[in-house]
Amino acid sequence: MAERSTTTTSVGIIGYIIIGGLAGWIASKFMGTDAQMGIVLNVVVGVIGAFLGGFLLSFAFDTASGGWFFTFLTALIGSVILLFIVKRLRK
Repeated sequence: MAERSTTTTSVGIIGYIIIGGLAGWIASKFMGTDAQMGIVLNVVVGVIGAFLGGFLLSFAFDTASGGWFFTFLTALIGSVILLFIVKRLRK
């Protein structure tokens, strides 16, 4: 059985907040939920999305060695997935 990579990267907590805020904002624009979300909720969605995306991608990629760009893409993918799930549950 293949060993799963860790879900965290080397960007640190401040990096997760910055990248998460940007990824959460872009994901909310993409999913059409930006009008209901403020900056704080964008950051929260982005950080949770980063962990969700990191968890999902850790089965296929070495997420621990990813830098800023890989962390941003991971957070963006996770944020879009998170917003998709929330939109489906709210309907």
